[in-house]
Amino acid sequence: MNILILGSGQVGRTVARSLAREKSNNVTVVDTRQEKLDIIKDKLDIRTINGHASYPETLERAGAKDADILIALTESDEVNIVACEVAHALFDKASGKKTKKIARIRSSEYYSANLFSDNLMAVDLVINPEEIITNHIAEIIKLPGALEVLEFANGKVKMVAAKAQEGGALVGQPVRDLPSHMHGVESRVVAIYKKGKGMVPEGSTVISPGDEVFFIAAQEDILSVLKEMRKLEAPIKRIVIAGGGNIGERLARLLENTHNIKIIDKNIDTAKKLSETLNSTVVIHGDAADEELLLEEQIEKTDIFIAITDADEVNILSSMLAKKLGAKKVIALISKPAYSDLLMGSDIFDITISPLQVMLGVLLEQVRKGDVVKVHSLRRGNAEAIEAIAHGNSSTSDVVGKMIDDIKLPEGATISAIVRDDTVLMAHHDTIIRENDHVILFISQKEHIQDVEKLFE
Repeated sequence: MNILILGSGQVGRTVARSLAREKSNNVTVVDTRQEKLDIIKDKLDIRTINGHASYPETLERAGAKDADILIALTESDEVNIVACEVAHALFDKASGKKTKKIARIRSSEYYSANLFSDNLMAVDLVINPEEIITNHIAEIIKLPGALEVLEFANGKVKMVAAKAQEGGALVGQPVRDLPSHMHGVESRVVAIYKKGKGMVPEGSTVISPGDEVFFIAAQEDILSVLKEMRKLEAPIKRIVIAGGGNIGERLARLLENTHNIKIIDKNIDTAKKLSETLNSTVVIHGDAADEELLLEEQIEKTDIFIAITDADEVNILSSMLAKKLGAKKVIALISKPAYSDLLMGSDIFDITISPLQVMLGVLLEQVRKGDVVKVHSLRRGNAEAIEAIAHGNSSTSDVVGKMIDDIKLPEGATISAIVRDDTVLMAHHDTIIRENDHVILFISQKEHIQDVEKLFE
């Protein structure tokens, strides 16, 4: 697949790195900053073009007329929009080939005008990073004790990651004992990470305290399964948000009717604007890393402290301070991969969120071959959880009409659950896949993703 990426910022580099690892992809990256392109080219086997991303001449040199997918990820909404329009006007119409165009658009002004509905613009998919990250954080808040919450089949199924702790009914027990604990509830342990090392569990695998356990169940059964891994935490009521930018404002607006919300922001103009536009949220002008301020706001009574400023350093320091002063749980948004590596496995932070990884899954949904309708990128891009639709019949498909035991899955790939019409089924060795089943898989080794794609082509 020929993939053209416009912009070599953190998101562009992360997407390029992930897609270039797949042998079937030919990736080209465009940017005006040659030093950024040199860094990418030194590390990845990709083509780079120096030039303005929306200029016709640059797009022609970059091979836009032969691109299967164009992903516009520059820091300018306007450049991203114009690049898609130029590619459509000059190359789609001339060649008759339809290139899928994806654009990152941040400004709410463009959304309020409904420009991307009814085919008014030559953009096939608009990605709003702030909205994606806000929804991701909101799902974690809804399920106290979860590290990650991944939705499939329009929310009918959820895959949840949780850290096993003493007191969980299944902790210290083999995985095969899960059904005996869960009367009338079906669930499946998909993967276990012990001290950062992943494994596909067998029936005899014992869950130990500190293990990061991925399990899957129907949406209504998630809480019942979670309490098998750890003591259930009280519902979250008091939330302090450090950072009143787009994500902070969105999150407060989403939660303020059901939670007690406070936002702390250093910028006086931002604080004033938030105080005027939000309803019940308390807005505080100040530094979230100021110990005196946090004590004054009774941080020790806070259920969750969420650091989502646009500076990783502030998020790290303010989260560490809030935790030290008694906040029950802290979430920190960490954009820089180097910081994520340093903090991986740290007990200081309850949850760290990489906006790059959250966005990557949305982009991969558009790139995957076969009828893949949902992708979640996990473990810094080294693993994926996907939802694919089975098509064909027993003579034309590698999965339809076959028992799961007879499907030739690559190493590290497991079928976890199936959604058939509105019914959620946990996958067993003798479960037979039918046409139009939504099949949910966990792939612990990304190098095998193409083998999984072929099964659903």
